[in-house]
Amino acid sequence: MNKDLTRLLRPKTIAVIGGGAWCQQVILQSERMGYAGQIWPVHPKATEIAGHSVYGHLEDLPEAPDAVFIGINRHATIEAVHILSSMGAGGAVCFASGFSEALAEDDTGADLQDQLIAAAGDMPILGPNCYGFINALDGALLWPDQHGATPVEKGVAILTQSSNISINLTMQRRGLPIAYMVTCGNMAQTSQAEIASALIDDPRVTAVGLHIEGFKDIREWEALAAKAHSKGIPLVALKVGASEQAQAATVSHTASLAGSDAGAQALSERLGIPRLSALPDFLETLKLLHCYGPLPGCNIASISCSGGEASLIADMAVGTGLTFPRLTDDKKAHLRDALGPMVALNNPLDYHTYIWRDEDAMAKAWSGMTGDDINLTFSIVDYPTTDATDWTCASRAAMKVRAETGARFAIAATLPELLPEDVAQELMAGGVVPFMGLREALAATRAAAQVTAPSTHPVWLPGTAEANRTLTEGESKQALADCGLRIPQNRTVRGPEEAQAAAEEMDAPFAVKGVGLAHKSEHSAVRLGVQAEDVADVAADIGTDEILIEEMITGTVAELLVGVVRDPAHGFVLTLGAGGVLTEVLRDTASLLVPSTPDDIRAALGKLKIAPLLAGYRGQPATDMDAIITAIEAVQAYVMQNADTLGEVEINPLLCTPDKAVAVDALIRKA
Repeated sequence: MNKDLTRLLRPKTIAVIGGGAWCQQVILQSERMGYAGQIWPVHPKATEIAGHSVYGHLEDLPEAPDAVFIGINRHATIEAVHILSSMGAGGAVCFASGFSEALAEDDTGADLQDQLIAAAGDMPILGPNCYGFINALDGALLWPDQHGATPVEKGVAILTQSSNISINLTMQRRGLPIAYMVTCGNMAQTSQAEIASALIDDPRVTAVGLHIEGFKDIREWEALAAKAHSKGIPLVALKVGASEQAQAATVSHTASLAGSDAGAQALSERLGIPRLSALPDFLETLKLLHCYGPLPGCNIASISCSGGEASLIADMAVGTGLTFPRLTDDKKAHLRDALGPMVALNNPLDYHTYIWRDEDAMAKAWSGMTGDDINLTFSIVDYPTTDATDWTCASRAAMKVRAETGARFAIAATLPELLPEDVAQELMAGGVVPFMGLREALAATRAAAQVTAPSTHPVWLPGTAEANRTLTEGESKQALADCGLRIPQNRTVRGPEEAQAAAEEMDAPFAVKGVGLAHKSEHSAVRLGVQAEDVADVAADIGTDEILIEEMITGTVAELLVGVVRDPAHGFVLTLGAGGVLTEVLRDTASLLVPSTPDDIRAALGKLKIAPLLAGYRGQPATDMDAIITAIEAVQAYVMQNADTLGEVEINPLLCTPDKAVAVDALIRKA
């Protein structure tokens, strides 16, 4: 990420190539935003565009422009980009379409995109097929359409790969100050991570929202996450269509359990970037991050003058990971002094209406729900659509709490439309977060608590060789055992006679399995608890050419699935979950990326529904967690040693006992 985008995104001179309505809009929109720099229209025939004198050719401009909007056809765009690059221009927005995004209709698109990249050289370009950007801090717009942005002194930056979504987001009326809106288009040359890296160099940017359709270069995203964290600028992502690349593997349970989105989610978590699934949640999260930055935890408090609202937020918070700590004695004393003896003190708190419209009394009561053990306090207030000014007391009380306590404080309307935009702006000016919608408020709070430091361990990148060979169970186990995985004593044999001889060399009871079947249990090719004298008959009944015989593991507390699938877009996805015959019924999994640390693995196992079994449930013995982690690290070691050729690895089940973790079934698919 070494492109200098400063001139392009913060230009002092703008050139607009073309004379159509789109180009006129670029000029008019910048003027309406109060842009103080020079605007130079370029057109070979026109003499005036939008009140500005026109230059006939790029070579006629007074100097190399900082930013250029190119609103001409795709073939002419390539020529213009070449000239601008030769002049030393700061960068360009390529509005034209018909490049790589049009391959289904025009097979020349990819070649044209290659020509565009070559023409640009070191000059950064946005697009092609993109709207450009709005810089509401400096009033600089290379934007050919309507928008709802207004001048701001500081605010959030939003990057999207969709021009239409970006237009809609600028129209928000939630009080969110948007400093930059940038569209990326095809990202032929300049990536979203590079743009974000440039934006966080502007000290006026408080947070960055990313509408990501796909991670292009993992190393760029790792560098961005590290840089953003070092600067204290939180990143948040909008979840969109999941890549299908992780589903290329179809042999194991892991591929279907991990799903196509597991890699993207695991990478986001590794980068410390929370993901949201809805635009309102995305905007409310940016609003919270703009005001307070990341939250240090998930402890919240709520105060409202309705028992119904107290119950509503309590119910809606279930399953979000947010918690309502019990009131401390100090808080109870403070609240009792503020509210008197007629109010039952709880969190969430219904303080009735005894003190409504008494701003000082409201502020005193509300401040009682703040403190070092509370990461964010909500006051639920719905402003009437008939006369919102009648509720001004609530706004003033909230701002008084913020000013006097310094606590993170929010006004939350249960419905988005019950918090007017002017009220939201007033609250934000007073340091209070104005949440529009209770569900959105909770989603934003949870996301703000998920902004974390990125992992310092780079993702292990996979190779591209086609994984077209599946190892036998015995081969798979031995390969993993060579990396430190514990496996049972076993023999691979042919025919009943060899099976019987092998049984005499090991300790019964045995597991007898057919070799060469992807899902042996579905073919009745797994027999457990077989005694030595019955091995020959069982082997004959299974009927496969090869038979695997191994000593049974006793004392099992829990069965785990440990699987790794190559995902070209995100690395190797490590899936941990409930194992055994009920793997796909329970669908109890957590996904990480390789390599993951022992602490990461332990935390992921703790999120599983079967975590109580691993820890010892209702008096039963606990598993040896260190042994489990050692087994998973052995799998990771094998993956990293064979990254160029590996498609997938699966252990199912890993039998976990109080003193060991043993892989009794394994599968490897590789080139």
